[in-house]
Amino acid sequence: MSAADFGATRAGLVLEEEFNATCAALAGDVESRASGDDYLATTHALYHGQPLSWAFTPKIFTPKGEGYLREIAETMGRIMEKVTRAFREREEVRAAFGLPREVEELCLLPVGYGSEIPLARVDIFLNERTGQFWFCELNTDGSAGMTSAVEVSEAIARSATWEAFSKRHGEARTFDVVRACAEAILETYSEWEGRGTHGHPDEKPVIGVVDYGESISADEVAHFVEIFEEKGVTCRFSEIRELTVVEGAGGAQIADACGTLDLVWRRAVLSEMLEKPCSGSEALIRAQREQLACVVGGFRTWPCATKTVFCALRSPVLRDLLTGAERRFVEEHVPYTEVLGPETDLSRFVEKDEWIVKPQDGYNAMGVVAGLDETPKAWQEVLLRAAETRSVIQRYAPQFKSAVYLGGKLPQGEDPLICREESMMEGLFLFRGKFQGVFTRCGREATIGEWTDRLNMGCFVVGEEHA
Repeated sequence: MSAADFGATRAGLVLEEEFNATCAALAGDVESRASGDDYLATTHALYHGQPLSWAFTPKIFTPKGEGYLREIAETMGRIMEKVTRAFREREEVRAAFGLPREVEELCLLPVGYGSEIPLARVDIFLNERTGQFWFCELNTDGSAGMTSAVEVSEAIARSATWEAFSKRHGEARTFDVVRACAEAILETYSEWEGRGTHGHPDEKPVIGVVDYGESISADEVAHFVEIFEEKGVTCRFSEIRELTVVEGAGGAQIADACGTLDLVWRRAVLSEMLEKPCSGSEALIRAQREQLACVVGGFRTWPCATKTVFCALRSPVLRDLLTGAERRFVEEHVPYTEVLGPETDLSRFVEKDEWIVKPQDGYNAMGVVAGLDETPKAWQEVLLRAAETRSVIQRYAPQFKSAVYLGGKLPQGEDPLICREESMMEGLFLFRGKFQGVFTRCGREATIGEWTDRLNMGCFVVGEEHA
């Protein structure tokens, strides 16, 4: 990427600052912020039955900034496709990941369609002032945040602040990532080799969204059920523990508690499946092995979702797969990552503020510890535990902070003109290799998660295409 590219996001930051100034001129637009909660309460953007925590200030990009995000996301998407294909084809690539043999075997199962990774979200830390960015992690299949990205944007668009702001800037676009994801799932089914055989229809498959009930967002599933129903497609949540293989007139099929399935959208993270073995997991594995259904998010997507993928990307065997431009992309934007072990010289990581530790098979940011949050003594204990469990250590990517107003009803007595300085993280959605939108969240701590006062953000593209 050229030096000119790195300024592509600066104009959006100026627009965000203008939005905040507009909000301040409306005395904090308290009424709109409260009515935003009322709107969210009517949607599927909920957390434990209540409107999720959100920022009134949105993330704003110009078309040039949007193009910059597209280039980032699709470049990493092409790299992920190459790596996944090579993992299946070359033993030395599999060795670079060091996955257990039984996991390797799952990743080699056929899927019956062409796309290596139909659904993904790549998370970055983006400095909007300079355009510099660093990857945080890569997510496949169970990538969340789609419903909140859509509905928080809508809550902001209904506000008096946005009305005043948009009068100066004209029409703005948002990303409908839920519909884009649903379309990508159906497009993947249209490629599946088993379509039209053994009772599977040519189109409009019965879809099961498969996960553990305690792990999935039931509200986001309900949103997808509505979208698929608009398309005349039956979709439902399928608890993984209830999956079975049944015999029918057309042969064996996978079924949930309500009946047979033509398409399984695997939202269950592979590491969680290994932690919580059950007969339903075995049924799902058999369904993919024998092609009893189209499994969107086949197990082959797992290598790129592991915490060790960044180590592998820097290994000589994977470097040889990439073009010169792709190698520079990895070197400049993927943080140094290393698997720790009892033999590791931990003194190299004593500067705690420079590092973050993550479990190899973690998900939902569980077990992630940033050195910035620890005392020197506690950090030493973190390193020792990480070495014992062979966790990964990663160079801590600098996070960009900007000011946001809180969304929702303000606590009694709180000054409506207070802005919070929050660290930003952008999640870039890739559906069938194409950039389709942004899931931005922000937080005050060194790790951004649901348990660390995270706020979900809306996202808009403002300005003419030639801007």
